[in-house]
Amino acid sequence: MGCIFCKIVRGEIPCSKVFENEKFFAFLDIGPINKGHTLVIPKKHYKNLFDMPEEELKGYMEVIQKVSKAVMKGVDADGVNINMSNESAAGQVVMHAHVHIIPRIKGDGLKLWPQGKYKEGEMQTVRDKIVNYL
Repeated sequence: MGCIFCKIVRGEIPCSKVFENEKFFAFLDIGPINKGHTLVIPKKHYKNLFDMPEEELKGYMEVIQKVSKAVMKGVDADGVNINMSNESAAGQVVMHAHVHIIPRIKGDGLKLWPQGKYKEGEMQTVRDKIVNYL
């Protein structure tokens, strides 16, 4: 079957391309949250953020910034959300690294996710667990 994003990069599936260079590719999402919703992907297949080499990530962020500025100006957005889901538990559906650039317009009705709270002392415990892996 193969990866749908790899097929897009190879030109086997049509898309509305907005950017391309030797390593990265950006195109409009076919199910946009708001008009101008764009996906930015590496041309090389990486499952997600965890598989991408550090050097590749530096270039990726530069392209994401460039495309985000163009999306914002192009659709006259008031801001953008930049989202990347990693692993299926986080909502990753296509197992090819991709970042969503979602234009935001004041009053568009989209909400941020709900915020939780830590119990007394819990924040330090969670922090210590994370720091152990750095």
